[in-house]
Amino acid sequence: MMRFMDQITDKPGWDSKVFDDTITAKWKSEALAAAEVTNEEGAATQTTDITERMIDYCFHELRYKAKVFANTGIVVAYDGDVVKSDVVVPDELCMALKSAAAPLENVAPALRDWHPGSDDLVLDLVHPSLFPVVYGKTRILAHPSVNLENCVEQCGDGEILPVPSKFSQYSIKFQWLPCQVEFGSGDNSVKITSYINNLHPKSNQPLYEAVENILAKAIPLWSRTLWPANSHIIRVPFDGPVYREDDEGDDKGDGDGKDENDDEDENDEDENDDEDNNDDEYEQRLRDWRKRHFVQPEPEDFVDGMTKLSIGTAEEGVSTPLQIRSPSGGPNICNLRDTFAERGLQVIVKLANIHLTPEKPQYGGGTWHVEGQLNEHICATALYYYDCANITESRLAFRQQSDAEKAVFMGYEQEDHGWLSTVFGCEQGEASVQYVGDVLAKEGRLITFPNTFQHRVLPFKLEDPTKSGHRKILALFLVDPHIQIISSAHVPCQRRDWWAEELDNKHALPDRLPLEIKQEVMGYVNDFPIALEEAKKLRLELMDERKFHDVIQDGEFNSTTFSLCEH
Repeated sequence: MMRFMDQITDKPGWDSKVFDDTITAKWKSEALAAAEVTNEEGAATQTTDITERMIDYCFHELRYKAKVFANTGIVVAYDGDVVKSDVVVPDELCMALKSAAAPLENVAPALRDWHPGSDDLVLDLVHPSLFPVVYGKTRILAHPSVNLENCVEQCGDGEILPVPSKFSQYSIKFQWLPCQVEFGSGDNSVKITSYINNLHPKSNQPLYEAVENILAKAIPLWSRTLWPANSHIIRVPFDGPVYREDDEGDDKGDGDGKDENDDEDENDEDENDDEDNNDDEYEQRLRDWRKRHFVQPEPEDFVDGMTKLSIGTAEEGVSTPLQIRSPSGGPNICNLRDTFAERGLQVIVKLANIHLTPEKPQYGGGTWHVEGQLNEHICATALYYYDCANITESRLAFRQQSDAEKAVFMGYEQEDHGWLSTVFGCEQGEASVQYVGDVLAKEGRLITFPNTFQHRVLPFKLEDPTKSGHRKILALFLVDPHIQIISSAHVPCQRRDWWAEELDNKHALPDRLPLEIKQEVMGYVNDFPIALEEAKKLRLELMDERKFHDVIQDGEFNSTTFSLCEH
C-alpha cells in the first residue's frame, strides 16, 4: 500500500488528480491489472499483493496526504517516517548550491579527491571522514569558542583528546565532526556558527549560505521524520491467519488439500500406508490448500485526520484512535525548531558526486548500512539531490527489523507459517528484516529518514552510454539534539594546508623567502597540524573500522529471526 501511494505521489499533479474519480478509477484499474497473474489454466487471477479495498483505502489516504501537502509541501513516502519533497527547496536555492559547489569541482585532476575504493566514480567535495576527530591526536578546547572567523587562528590550541575506553559499537579512534547550527529569531532561517569540516569558511562563504538555506528547509522534514519514534500507523489489523471455506471442486479431501480431521479419517481407512510418506504428502497438500485459501487481511475504513495507532503505553494489542497531524501539519509532537530553539542543532555535512563515463557507465549501488557509529549519535539524515544528468532512474532503498516476538502470540495452527511472507514479508526461521521500499532520487528532491532504517543506493547507469553523466548530493546528518557531542566549536582547524595559508596571509615568514624555502620550513612541522597525506591514511583506517562495525551491525540486524512456536 505504501509503495502504491509512493508511486502515485511521484506523478505530476497528483495532489489534484487524486480528487478526480475518473483518473483514480484508471489508476485503480492499472494497479489491479499489474497485480494479476496467470494460473495453471491460463486464466487471470488476483495476487494477494494489493486488493481493491486496499486501493480504495489508499486513495482516501492520498486525499488526506494532498491536504497536508498543500500546507507543508511534504509527503510521507513510508511509515517510519521516510519523507520526501520536490517543492520545499525552490529552484533559485538549487541553482545557488550548484554555483557555490562548482569551485570545489573545478580543480586540477590531480587535486580531485576520489573516494577510496570507488574506482574513481565517487568524487568527495566535502567529506567528514577526512580530518575527523582522532582520539589521542585531536586538540580540543574546554569551552566551545571556535567560530567561523577564528577556526584557523586557533589551530594547535587546546588539549589532546584522550583515547576513550573500549565499548562495543563506539569508535575508540575516530568521530565525525559536526558543525553548530543556531536558529534565527522570528523567522525560519538557521545560522552555521562553527566551521563545516573540510569546507573553509572564508573562501566558501556562498556555499555556507547555500547549505544554511537548504538546512533550514530540511528541518521541518526532520521534524516529521522523527515524530513517529514511539508509535506507528496500523492500516491493516492482523491477529492471525484466516482461510476461506472450500470452493466448489476444491474439496480438502480431493487430493489438493485437506484439514486435520480429514487426515485422521484417511489414516483410519488406510492404516497400512506408510505413515511418514502420508504425513509428508498431507503436509504438502495442506500447505498448498492454505496458500490458495488464505484470506488477505484488509484495511479498515480510513477516517480523515484520524487513524489507529499502536501506542506504547496502551494495553498490549489494543489499537487506540489518536489524532495525527491535521492538514496544516499540526499538532506537532516533534518540532525541532521549537524544542531546541536555545540549544540549537549539530549537523554533519557531506557533498559528494557520482560521475559516470562511457568507459565506466554504471554505478553498482551501495551497501546496506546505517549512518555513523554510536559515538556520533546520528538520528536522522537529509539528502538533497541537486544535480542529475544523463543517468537512468536512481533510487534509495530502505529496510527495517520487524518485531518477530509479537507474531508468536498470534493465533495460528501447527506448522502454519505460509502467511508470514504475505503479511510480514519474512519466512519462518529466517531474518525478521522487511524490505520497506525505495524512493526515487531525482533532481530537486529532498528526502529525510531516521537512522533506524538501513538504506542503500540502488544501481543505475548512463542513459545515453556515449555521453558522461552524474548525480550530485548534499547530505546532512542530524546529531541527536538531546546529546551534545564534540563539534567544530570545540576543535580548532586540524588541516596543515589551512594553517600554512593563514601563516602566509599574516606574513609569519618573511615575504622575501622563496616559496621552496617556506615549504621546507613547513615540512619541519611534526604531528600537528595534520598534513593531507597523513589525513588520507587516517581516512583509510576510519573506513576499515567502519566496515568492520558495519559487518557487526548488519549481523545483529539479521540475527533476529521469525520462529513461530509449534503448539
